Amino acid sequence: MRNAPTILHLDMDAFFASAEQASKPSLRGKAVVVGGLGPRGVVATASYEARVFGVHSAMPMAQARRLAPNAAYLVPRFGFYRAISEQVMGLLRGLSPLVEPLSLDEAFVDLEAGGAAWDGESARLAGVKLRGDIRAVTGLTGSVGLAASKMLAKIASEQAKPDGLVLIEPGTERALLGPMSVRILPGVGPATGDHLRRAGIHTVEEIVEAGEDELVRLLGKAHGHGLYAMAMAYDERPVVAERETKSVSVEDTYDVDIHDRVRVGFEVQRLADRCVRRLRGAGLSGRTIVLKVRRYDFSTLTRSETLRGPTDDPAVVREAAARLLESVDTTGGVRLLGVGVSGLADYTQEDLFAQAAGERVELGEEGDEEAVVEEEVVVAERRWVSGHDVEHAEFGHGWVQGSGLGRVTVRFETPDSLPGRVRTFSVDDPLLAVAEPLPLVRVGCGVSGLRPDLGSHPHHP
Repeated sequence: MRNAPTILHLDMDAFFASAEQASKPSLRGKAVVVGGLGPRGVVATASYEARVFGVHSAMPMAQARRLAPNAAYLVPRFGFYRAISEQVMGLLRGLSPLVEPLSLDEAFVDLEAGGAAWDGESARLAGVKLRGDIRAVTGLTGSVGLAASKMLAKIASEQAKPDGLVLIEPGTERALLGPMSVRILPGVGPATGDHLRRAGIHTVEEIVEAGEDELVRLLGKAHGHGLYAMAMAYDERPVVAERETKSVSVEDTYDVDIHDRVRVGFEVQRLADRCVRRLRGAGLSGRTIVLKVRRYDFSTLTRSETLRGPTDDPAVVREAAARLLESVDTTGGVRLLGVGVSGLADYTQEDLFAQAAGERVELGEEGDEEAVVEEEVVVAERRWVSGHDVEHAEFGHGWVQGSGLGRVTVRFETPDSLPGRVRTFSVDDPLLAVAEPLPLVRVGCGVSGLRPDLGSHPHHP
C-alpha cells in the first residue's frame, strides 16, 4: 500500500443518459432512460432524474416504463458514446502512462507514475483539474475518487457522485470501511453477500471480527483470504495500462423470437461478418469461434470450435459459426444470438485448409471469459430509431422522438441551440435522412453557454 492517495478512479455520471441530455436541449433536467426499447429490452443507463422514480441499470425496460411513464426512452448510440469516451481517455493519458480503462465511462489512473501527484494536495489538484478539463472538452461531468489503492479509489468515486470529488486519506481506510455493507467490497455479489448474511456477517467490520480462518471456512481458501485482506483495507493491485482482451464478440437481442431456421442461419452469418469487422479493426485474429444462443425459455447455450491457426477471414468464421449452429436446437425460438472469436493473436494463419478442420468444444452454459461485447438491440422493420440523429433538407438537424403507423416525429435541435420544435413526417419523406451525431462542444468554444445541468437536482419531468 502506498502512503499517498495517488490512485485516481474516474466514473462519468450517468454517462449514456447525460450524453443524450447534453445532445438534446429539450431533455435537459428531465428523466431520460437509455436501453433496448423492445418488450425484452433492459435499461443501460438512467439519468439522475429517472433514478428518483426507482429506475436503474439492468432493470427490464417494461418495469422502467411503469415506474417512470413520462421519461424519454432512447435507443443507445454506441458510436457517439465511444467518441466521447476517447476524448476522456485522452485526457487521462495526459496525466499518466498508466491508465486502466474498465469501460467506456470508467478508468483507474496512477497519478504517481505520471508525475501528476505525489501527495494528498497534489492529487486533489490533479483531480480538480481533470474534472474541469472533462467539462470543457465534452460538456459532461465525471466523479473522481482518490486513494492509496484501487479499491478505495473506486469507493471514493461512488461517494462523490454525482459531479464530485472525494479523497480518502491514507490511515483512515479501516474506519471508513467498517460500517459499510459487505457488498461494497470487490467480488462480493448477491450470492456471496447472502452467504455472509446467513452467517451473521453484514458489514465490513463484522468480516474483520469474524477473522480470516472463518472467512476461509465459509468461502474457500482463495476467496476467503482475498476478502479478508480487502476488509482490512489491504489492496496491492497495480494500475495496469493495457488489459488483455480475451475475446471479441457481437450480440443481437430480438424483439420477437425467431422460429425460422433459415432466418436464424442468416442472422448468424451477419453476426459473423460484424464480428470479423471488429476483429480486423482491432488488428487481431483468433483461433476459437464461439456461438451463443439464448432460446425462448431463457436457456443459454454456448458452443465453440478451435481452429489450428488464428484467422480474421470472414468466410472461415461464417463457416465455423454455421457448423456450430447445426448442433443447437432452435425449434422453440431464439431470442438472442451472438458470435465471438477468442484465442486472440496479432497475426493470421493463412492456411485455410488447416483452419477448416477444427476441434469442436462445448462450453455448455454461459462462458466466463472476459469479452469485449458489442450488443445491438435489433428493432425489426423500423427505419427511424428513437433518439437517433436525422437531417432534414429544410429544417436541419434533429433527432427521432418516435415512429409508427407510417409516420416519424422529429425534434429539430442541436447541442448548442434552444429546445427545438417538433414536426411529423411520412416515414418515406425524401427530404429526411439518417445523420451523424453532432459534437457536444464546438471546437474552440469551450463549454457551450447552454451546457445542461446534468442531474445535480433531480426532479419530476
